[in-house]
Amino acid sequence: MSSLLTNSTAMTALQTLRSVSSQLSATQTRISTGQRVSTASDNAAYWSIATSMRADNAALSAVSDSLGLSAATVDTEYTALSTAIGDKDSGLTKLQSLLVQAKTAGIDRSKIQADVTQIQQQLKSTADAATFNGVNWLSTTASTPATFDLVSSYSRVGSTPTTGSITLSVSNYSLYTATSSGILDTQTSGVSVANIDITSLTDAASDQTTLDGYIAQVTAAINSAASAAANLGAVKNRISTNTEFVKSLMDSVDRGIGQLVDADMNQESTRLAALQVQQQLGVQALSIANNSSQSILSLFR
Repeated sequence: MSSLLTNSTAMTALQTLRSVSSQLSATQTRISTGQRVSTASDNAAYWSIATSMRADNAALSAVSDSLGLSAATVDTEYTALSTAIGDKDSGLTKLQSLLVQAKTAGIDRSKIQADVTQIQQQLKSTADAATFNGVNWLSTTASTPATFDLVSSYSRVGSTPTTGSITLSVSNYSLYTATSSGILDTQTSGVSVANIDITSLTDAASDQTTLDGYIAQVTAAINSAASAAANLGAVKNRISTNTEFVKSLMDSVDRGIGQLVDADMNQESTRLAALQVQQQLGVQALSIANNSSQSILSLFR
């Protein structure tokens, strides 16, 4: 039945054109954003998961930055400790050899003391210079915290976030402290490695015994400093491993987000071409449907 009031063919063509236009608009949005889920209305569940994972990745990025700062701090302290231990020409190792040399009968110990004093001053200077971002574990003051927490990881199970850290006790690395309890300023019978003075010592048996005590103090200091340096070396390795893991984890999370929300551009480009053709055909069909009513006029001529 032909009707002047209702053109069902045109209505069908218009509905089809509207549907195609809506799909074309959605496809163009996916192509322009690169995402098939860019808003909550696209897929509420996936959008929510992706948003939470992006927040987690931001936290992991902060952990990565913190690990970089921690690595620099630990490396500074490790380098200073290694310098303090020294070798045959410097540091505690050289100090030990000088004290052994001082046991030689008839030697001028005042001249050896000149070298000893220089080494003592250099050790203090090295410890004071071991500062990074205001942190110094080798030469501490009364305001230096007893422990330092180095952020090392972040995870979230459900809605509960957990931040992991590496806790270091400053006393394990201190060469000098405000209370004279460090590796180099702890006193034994009123003498520490930091203030050994052999100028007045002679070849007498009692003075030789005193020298033996000084040598034992320096040897103990070398062992303590070496142990502290080894501990920091282990911490350096742990930080390095954590840094690589965090970077890999961030990449993994990015890939996971991509699986949820990224658009398949090959598929979208194919769909775009098909929808553009359908849109053109829809416009043509609507035009034909609208023109079909014109044939009714010929009945009244």
